[in-house]
Amino acid sequence: MAAELHPRSGKLIGLSNSNRTARRNQPVQEFNHGLVLSKEPLRDRDVFTVRIDKKVNSWSGSIEIGVTALDPAALDFPSSATGLKGGSWIVSGCSVLRDGRSVLEEYGRDLDQLAEGDRVGIQRSSRGELHLWVNGQDCGAAASGLPPKLWAVVDLYGKCTQITVVSCEPPPPCAEKETIEREEEDEEEEEEGEEVVVCGVREDVGITALMNVAAMNGMMNGDEVPELSCSHSRPDKFPNNLEPDTVLTEHQLFDVFNNAIVSFYRSEDEGGGEDGGGGGGAGSGGAGGNTGSDSSSRNERGSSSSGGGAVNSDSGTGTTGGGSGSTGEGGNTNNSPAGNGGVGLGVMTGGMTTNDALLFHEKCGTLIKLSNNNKTAERRRPLDEFNNGVVMTNRPLRHNEMFEIRIDKLVDKWSGSIEIGVTTHNPNNLDYPATMTNLRSGTIMMSGCGILTNGKGTRREYCEFSLDELQEGDHIGLMRKASGALHFYINGIDQGVAAAQTPGVVYGVVDLYGMAVKVTIVHNHNHSDRLRRNNAIMRALSPDVGRPRPSLSLTPDPEGPDRLLFHPNCGQKAAIISDGRTALRPHATDDFNHGVVLSSRPLRSNEVFQVRIDKMVDKWAGSIEIGVTTHNPAYLQLPSTMTNLRSGTWMMTGNGVMHNGTTILDEYGHNLDRLKAGDTVGVVRKEDGSLHFFVNGVAQGPAAWNIPPSVYAVVDLYGQAAQATIMDDMVDLPPLPEDSSEGPTAMSPGSPCSVGGASTTNDLRFHHLHGTNAVITNGGRTALRQNCRSEFNDAIVISNRCLRDGELFEIIIQKMVDRWSGSIEAGVTAIRPEELEFPNTMTDIDYDTWMLSGTAIMQDGNTMRNNYGCDLDSLTTGSRIGMMRSASGDLHYYINGVDQGVACSGLPPEVYAVIDLYGQCVQVSITSSSGPLDNSLCTSNITEKSFPIHSPVAGVAHRLHSKHGKNVVLLGEGCQAVRVGGYAHGIVFSAKELKADELFEVRIDEVDEQWCGSLHIGLTTLAPPELPSCPLSGLSPSLPQLRTKVTWLLCGSEVRRNGVLQRQNYCCSLDRLMVGNRVGVKRCSDDTMHIFIDGEDMGPAATAIAKNVYAVLDLYGRITAVSIVSSSLMEDMESVKAPSLSSDSCSEGEEDSTPVREAESEPCALVPTIMAFLENHGKNIQLSNQNLTAARVSSYNQGLLVTAQPLARQQLFQFQIDRLNPSWTSSLSLGVIGHSPDRLNFPSTACCLKRSAWLLQRDSVFHNSLKICENYGPNLDTCPEGTVLGLLVDANSCLHLYVNGMDQGVAAQDIPSPCYLFIDLYGQCEQVTIVTNNVPAVGGESGETRCQGDMEKADMVDGIKESVCWTPPPEVNPNKTCEYQALCSRFKDLLTLPDGYFNEDAKYNLCYCESCHKLRGDEAYYKRGEPPRDYALPFGWCRFALRIKPHCEVSNALKKWHIAYHGTSVGALRRTLDHSQLLPGTSSVFSVSPVKAEGPNGYSEPEENSAPGREVPRVRLSPTMRYSGMEIFAPKVQFQDPRSHRCHQAQVGFQVCVRPGSYKVGPQTLGHSEPLDPRFSNSEIEWITKEQGGTILYGLLIRVE
Repeated sequence: MAAELHPRSGKLIGLSNSNRTARRNQPVQEFNHGLVLSKEPLRDRDVFTVRIDKKVNSWSGSIEIGVTALDPAALDFPSSATGLKGGSWIVSGCSVLRDGRSVLEEYGRDLDQLAEGDRVGIQRSSRGELHLWVNGQDCGAAASGLPPKLWAVVDLYGKCTQITVVSCEPPPPCAEKETIEREEEDEEEEEEGEEVVVCGVREDVGITALMNVAAMNGMMNGDEVPELSCSHSRPDKFPNNLEPDTVLTEHQLFDVFNNAIVSFYRSEDEGGGEDGGGGGGAGSGGAGGNTGSDSSSRNERGSSSSGGGAVNSDSGTGTTGGGSGSTGEGGNTNNSPAGNGGVGLGVMTGGMTTNDALLFHEKCGTLIKLSNNNKTAERRRPLDEFNNGVVMTNRPLRHNEMFEIRIDKLVDKWSGSIEIGVTTHNPNNLDYPATMTNLRSGTIMMSGCGILTNGKGTRREYCEFSLDELQEGDHIGLMRKASGALHFYINGIDQGVAAAQTPGVVYGVVDLYGMAVKVTIVHNHNHSDRLRRNNAIMRALSPDVGRPRPSLSLTPDPEGPDRLLFHPNCGQKAAIISDGRTALRPHATDDFNHGVVLSSRPLRSNEVFQVRIDKMVDKWAGSIEIGVTTHNPAYLQLPSTMTNLRSGTWMMTGNGVMHNGTTILDEYGHNLDRLKAGDTVGVVRKEDGSLHFFVNGVAQGPAAWNIPPSVYAVVDLYGQAAQATIMDDMVDLPPLPEDSSEGPTAMSPGSPCSVGGASTTNDLRFHHLHGTNAVITNGGRTALRQNCRSEFNDAIVISNRCLRDGELFEIIIQKMVDRWSGSIEAGVTAIRPEELEFPNTMTDIDYDTWMLSGTAIMQDGNTMRNNYGCDLDSLTTGSRIGMMRSASGDLHYYINGVDQGVACSGLPPEVYAVIDLYGQCVQVSITSSSGPLDNSLCTSNITEKSFPIHSPVAGVAHRLHSKHGKNVVLLGEGCQAVRVGGYAHGIVFSAKELKADELFEVRIDEVDEQWCGSLHIGLTTLAPPELPSCPLSGLSPSLPQLRTKVTWLLCGSEVRRNGVLQRQNYCCSLDRLMVGNRVGVKRCSDDTMHIFIDGEDMGPAATAIAKNVYAVLDLYGRITAVSIVSSSLMEDMESVKAPSLSSDSCSEGEEDSTPVREAESEPCALVPTIMAFLENHGKNIQLSNQNLTAARVSSYNQGLLVTAQPLARQQLFQFQIDRLNPSWTSSLSLGVIGHSPDRLNFPSTACCLKRSAWLLQRDSVFHNSLKICENYGPNLDTCPEGTVLGLLVDANSCLHLYVNGMDQGVAAQDIPSPCYLFIDLYGQCEQVTIVTNNVPAVGGESGETRCQGDMEKADMVDGIKESVCWTPPPEVNPNKTCEYQALCSRFKDLLTLPDGYFNEDAKYNLCYCESCHKLRGDEAYYKRGEPPRDYALPFGWCRFALRIKPHCEVSNALKKWHIAYHGTSVGALRRTLDHSQLLPGTSSVFSVSPVKAEGPNGYSEPEENSAPGREVPRVRLSPTMRYSGMEIFAPKVQFQDPRSHRCHQAQVGFQVCVRPGSYKVGPQTLGHSEPLDPRFSNSEIEWITKEQGGTILYGLLIRVE
């Protein structure tokens, strides 16, 4: 048969040399389409042999060879040989595939290891078997049962780019004889079962490798094929040194390096050298031995390491290995060249028995099917089931034994994938769980990229690889080291210690979960194959991995260009000019991105890449960005912006640093967006792998660590930056600082500075020594805790020198997280940083250390003082903390610049400042205030007012109201109160109502010990403006006696309500107050009252506090003078405040209503900004109407949009919901982001925004995807079409939600400025339109709407308005749009009740669904009647107002009668309405019960003239619909909605006015033991009346499910 190739071949193949040589075109750009076949079918025993002529290192994989029954003349060539079907057998790597499916996992030599010059052949034997020949050596039968007519197949895949057909003829007889003899010897050895020692002599691996490459050079110079004798198919001896004219090609050099690494891995893993059971050392001819049982225990065929193949007997004794590079006894007589890393084909004999091999245990998960001699596990029904796929090893793992699997099959139906680990549970005794992470003992699993111990996460980010992202063919391994440490391996790469202490006896466990369907245990740990797989993964992230780089040449060309220039491959909108020195965006005013440029070569260590900004445009936001990347510009598909790249990239953008598109430093250095033309920026990678940036020549400190050595510089000409030029005059640059934590001694104007600006004379910095989780940046001025959401401690930082006497060390808190408890700790230590072994927390130090933790002063880890003047745990972002040691040795703390007094005394003279970035505190920076203070402050005691730190903003100082007790005199513009006589009549009020979460605090100034008793403090609904003029002789002499309005107060340690004791021993007694103590009261947003003593929250003192309350104090007994030390949480913004339904709207008939102030009726002077949506938005959004209308045009998500303009303070942004699609669930969400949206990478939904984002979704508030508030406002998912939603950020940086013009209160605080509003058109919401530009500013005409609510009669009980009778103004009435109310109205229409029974004015119809009652701000309970009695609003029901007959008692009834509810049946409605009252016997059968007369001790007395035993019909009522609305009273009926045709269930009832005295209060009669309503006990929840005319029907109630 002719040794030729068929003229038809793969599309990238070029044939030459009479069709004997095939070359794959574009070998660096393409890796497949390199298929060639023999010209003629193979004859039996003919070996079709080819020689590998050329390889490249760009790819993984290499030559593949086999046979096929397909005729090449009619073949449609696939991209690779493994795609051949219809009777094809292919050897790929060390596997054999038939028609693309693996039939033999470990066979012969690994073809990927063959080097240039190696020969490989394929043969069909006379018995129909397939044989592979490598370098003249038969590898044995690979398959059997082959058809007679077959063509040889060679695939020039991956690294293999050129081959030449050597021959196609039967092998020499000596080769076949040798093969037969070797097989016979192997059989004899197996029969005898003896241990065989294989000895070999080996030359130095490195020298041998280079010599073999040199020999290959000589063989590649021509097309002639050297003929070798049958006894030596390859030369067995090479020269001992390289000739001077020997030239190594770059590709060959890379092969040498790569194979040397592979050899090292193999020798280490096989037990070579000192640690394993390896063979002879380099350059010597001995055999290494090892008697330990810890050496490699793999049972593999025909493999040996470069140092000798380690062979492990079953007993674990006597392991040796034959060397490669020369022939050893029992070794391979025909070795491949040492350019392959010296990997020879060893002989394994006397191996361990089959029972000792690591296999899967017979007992496994219920869906697992084992095959391949229990080496393969597969989950059945992978498309129907995702779990119950646990498999374990058949025996415990040995120390240092690798347990490795290969992923064979994945499905893409599920989330999650394979999990692997170890367990102490014996598989024979284990009841297998559905997933291994359900086990709560003895189990360590790797899941995703984290580690789970006993089902709980112990390490969230263990490695960079995620198991969920691995593909078919990837390898996962684990090893328990002899030290007990557990390591995981991904494609052969050690991921580090996963667990430090692992039990001695553990089994390997694999969970085929989710996407993972099939795995196989890998016994032949082929490191090159795993590295090949790993390179494939990395190449998917970075196309440059594995490619040869010019900078790695051994002898760089001195004539070659060495200057740093820009690479010609640049962004679509960029251009390179000036011989590669300058990059620009030619059309900078038309486009803001696609301006990425990279350096032409990688940066060297300590080489500074610096560019000057030549040109700027002022059209765009954002500016230049600079950084480094591992991507080679020659192969990189450049993104629009470099921060979009998700691998191998570090960029400085603004004043932050991003890694692979994720922010890793928020506040790093000087803001690049503020640079001007002429400024310079630079980047350098230091030798230690740290990355530093420069701005105007000033180092900004380390920005990242562990940067790989060969990275390219990147400049992104983004936004304003239009042109930049490389500055290659490095002599003008300052040298890099030796200590990366020390910044320059003098700051240039363009250099970064700490908050407030840096002083050139202040040399206080953070020391370069710090805790393991701490990072120092910004020239030593900023410290942060990395991995702040997974690590909470180990982040101690210390000053770079001792503090001088009177010197303030002050830091500002820049970032916090709400994940942990506890926060920053601060103090001083006398321990030098060089001598300090940094503990987990600084309070662990037991000598020479003083710390403030919370409110406790701690010395050497022990608490020496509690309740210090400030609480560090309550500090928020922006707070400042300072420490100072005075000349007398006292330690002072300063909070926001205010001295908190002496914390402790007796400090040694030389102390260092210490900050512990603990818990919630993540990042701090040294402020410009650090430095010497006035010496007069160093030793003096503080007498100034100490403002508390609980308010995030300074605000306006609180004042006392001008109306007060007759013995009180106000001083200091209402900031101080003094009792001038007696011991009582000292009541004072706050000047204004307290807002939610607003602290009103006073300090004790004077104490008179001749009296007993002390200060009383609390909250009251009594409004001081309603009191008569001073002096208030009519006011109660003491606060406990104040009963006219509801008052909650703390008296001693007792909590009282209207003088009635509610709680004892609430806190430490106020009777112990002394001068200087501080006492405060707060009404929290959850309607609770909290008392603060010396800044410490004593917890909730009372609940159900009314909204409109004043702080009230009683200067009683010992306390004679107090002064205010708190400030208002918010400035007085009443002139711009939207009308509040609960507090500002008056009702018809209110005779004493307070007139509206002029300031409230004047239009606001605020000029709103014209708002529109930004062009950059989610991919499913379409803008119209001059960007005022946004619509989602497809799907249910990808509907995120942002305003183009920032939201100004005090400006209400409003938009209307135009269209809803009921096909979807959920609806829109909205919020604000604190950064420019120009560069926002829009996620699919708003909940994925995790950087400076505040989101309102449903009825919850989220910050950076973490929920911070529940039950806020109405549920946005229920907002119907036409609803107008709005957001406003007030002057105190608080975020408010407005619904139909109504303020829902504060949703979040500390909103940054500027901020941008975003809307997520999700689910049902498909279109919105901005309406802000057509409405006046907030408060513009508030006076006109304050008194538009109509009420049937005014009803003021204890200062609380009767909300049931109140109706909101028409323009904000939700009745028009509430879908639930419309549904209830359609059910009412089905009842065919006459319209004459109902009030004609629909505005009196009120819906009490969740959204509507929250819109109105309804309280859950109100009072009504004379005497007042509580009742509950019918939440969940809809009320339709009934027409009331105009008789004389109606007005009195509405005002003086009580409110109650009555559940009834649909059938009884008409008769009840006909009589206009509830009649005994005419309501529901459940509402009337016959009751026999009882004796004097019974519940009800018989009527005077009633006969014994006569039945008296009674009507049951209740003050709450939770009782009257029960199904036994209000039976459910089913109906079909005429609009949606859906079936619902409905109930009916009445809201009634009931005459006081006409009913009796009694217990519920249904036998319920659980409380039915928290406000009413079960013993008084049922009202019984039998008087006709004692009730008036007020409204029809309907509830629909």
